[in-house]
Amino acid sequence: MNRRNFLMRTTAGAAALAVGGMVAGQAAAQQAVTGAVNGTQRRPLRLDREVDELQERTFRWFEKVTDRATGLTPDRWPSKSFCSIAAVGFALTCWPIGVERRWMSRDEARERTLITVRYFHSLPQGPEPTGTAGHKGFFYHFLDMETGLRYRTNELSTVDTALLMAGMLFAARYFDGDHPDEVEIRSRVQALYERIEWDWAVVRDNRITMGWHPESGFIPSDWHVYNEGMLVLLLAIGSPTHPVSVNVWHEWAASYDESWTDRWGSWHLNFAPIFGHQYSHMYVDFRGIQDAWMRGQSAQMGEYLDYFENSRRAVYAQQKYGHDNPGQWAGYSSEIWGLTACDGPGDFKQTINGVEREFFSYSARGPGDRDDGTIAPTAAASSIAFAPEIVVPCIKAMKSRFGAGIYTEWGFLDSFNPTLTQRDGPLQHGKIIDGMGWVADDYLGIDQGPIVGMTENHRSDFIWRYMRGEPHIRKALETAGFTGGWLNA
Repeated sequence: MNRRNFLMRTTAGAAALAVGGMVAGQAAAQQAVTGAVNGTQRRPLRLDREVDELQERTFRWFEKVTDRATGLTPDRWPSKSFCSIAAVGFALTCWPIGVERRWMSRDEARERTLITVRYFHSLPQGPEPTGTAGHKGFFYHFLDMETGLRYRTNELSTVDTALLMAGMLFAARYFDGDHPDEVEIRSRVQALYERIEWDWAVVRDNRITMGWHPESGFIPSDWHVYNEGMLVLLLAIGSPTHPVSVNVWHEWAASYDESWTDRWGSWHLNFAPIFGHQYSHMYVDFRGIQDAWMRGQSAQMGEYLDYFENSRRAVYAQQKYGHDNPGQWAGYSSEIWGLTACDGPGDFKQTINGVEREFFSYSARGPGDRDDGTIAPTAAASSIAFAPEIVVPCIKAMKSRFGAGIYTEWGFLDSFNPTLTQRDGPLQHGKIIDGMGWVADDYLGIDQGPIVGMTENHRSDFIWRYMRGEPHIRKALETAGFTGGWLNA
């Protein structure tokens, strides 16, 4: 699509585009209910060449930065960094995709996977503040890249452990052969899952805590209010050894009234940073399946709604926000948009063209929520499985307009900010490029991973197809009251 012609469209035209896409998306969701686009009935898509290239370059980033001896993946690169256990889960997800895309041999993918699961299986656990990598089966959010032990005083993280575990469970589903290494992968992954004491993390009635510090105990925040926490709850409910009550799901859904909105689009459960609509969906195929809340909402609305459709609506809301641009940030449009948790230039205020602007360093950004003009390519690119009709033009437009500064052999740098074209003081991250504005200088593993995974889900249902057969997640969905679609097939 010609970018100049697109930007000359009227507001009414842009609104019509969004409505048309929503109708198409609803039709796709209905197809998913019947199974028409699920599993082997759906043929792999031939993707746009630039999307293919982005996926491969992002995959190559994981291949380059993940330690061959331990399987640890840095939180960020090229800046010297600690390991992010969620990024490790995403790396483990990348290797089978690499095999299917012929970017990596099965032998290498199997070797890398086994190295990782052996390493994590061997890391020490315990309540001590130092000398361990986790406790009660959970792992610390960040680990030292050299020792694999807790990095400084960061928290034991339930969600990051869940993302690590999801990558491991996917690998265990994929490596399903009789080769001794594949047998060992499955055995060690099962052992790692079984030793997580999810019930220990329920410290308030029917709520799972976000984390724990050995120095101060449990974090006061729980997985409550709609966000990326669905995966945490499902892995906890489906645990074969330390399951939590299904009431944690009911308690979770009871909070939805706080998140239900039609701002910037159709009614949907809102979580402003788009990663909250991506992470759980990378591993769980929510198309065509509904829990009691979604069934009830569909009946009230007179139209079909599931969590996949909800995420699709959230993506359209992001595009509408970029088009409306209430903050009057440079670069925002119907083609260039995307707010999520990402790097930013720093925590400071600066007057630009007579307006005082506030900027942030690493922060969670979203429509109307800590928006400082910083766009993250992963926000749109990792949403391709939800709304390819608006994501692909966004990828192309960002690359065309800003690619010289943000697109490299490893894909997109983490973020950019066209509003900040000069800085009166120091920057915490990145640099300013003439004619372009501020650009990040790092790639972040938790932003890179969903680009690879969700692109493959869009192309071939690849992760979803394997994870639909994951017995513990299926059990959790059924226990939580999900019905329909592939669960009934």
